[in-house]
Amino acid sequence: QVLLVESGGGVVQTGDSLRLSCAASGRTLSNYSMGWFRQSPGKEREFVAAIRWSDSRTYYADSVKGRFTISRDNAKNTVYLQMSSLKPEDTAVYYCAAVPGGRIYAVLVTARAYEHWGQGTQVTVSS
Repeated sequence: QVLLVESGGGVVQTGDSLRLSCAASGRTLSNYSMGWFRQSPGKEREFVAAIRWSDSRTYYADSVKGRFTISRDNAKNTVYLQMSSLKPEDTAVYYCAAVPGGRIYAVLVTARAYEHWGQGTQVTVSS
């Protein structure tokens, strides 16, 4: 069993930066592909970013490309989401998720493909 705990959320202003962390326990994340998703009230959970286990290739939603960066530190069993140039539309609860092995793009952007989820951390961007 993989336990994921997100942290780093908060209230910031437009243009600010935040770094979210997702710490894992129970198993090493080195064999898992990791994703970040977000959900705001009344909307479905949407893909934000992913990093594939096998080659560390990264993928981003068009809405965050160039502003967000996903990375991982296998030694710390932690995945990060560095967010910059934040906008009010980035306001949401952010979740990290894990799925074993390397996966193709179509899988990594699909929430239901992930097997383990954190509890989420709130990010609020004020205008």
